[in-house]
Amino acid sequence: MNLENTISQMRKGILEFCILTVISRGEIYTSEILSELKQANLIVVEGTLYPLLTRLKNAGLLSYSWKESIQGPPRKYFELTENGKLFLNELNKTWEEMNNSINKTLKK
Repeated sequence: MNLENTISQMRKGILEFCILTVISRGEIYTSEILSELKQANLIVVEGTLYPLLTRLKNAGLLSYSWKESIQGPPRKYFELTENGKLFLNELNKTWEEMNNSINKTLKK
């Protein structure tokens, strides 16, 4: 059994949840999402993030808008749709249930 592979799979499993949580705080640019995830030790590269954002957008959970930037070309800012907010709310409930279950298991 490969420990690094297991850890990687665990991170991948919660990455969408973490991305939606970061975006739920308000309109956000991709590099800001990457920065927050890196600060939380959920190291992600752009090549991983962009396909996830596209998939979440195509699922109707995210929307985006282009905004002018004083530092270069226009930037794409993401925010949760109403469906995204509802979906994240359900993920939060599920996370709490799983976290409680895991903690109970670890304490025995």
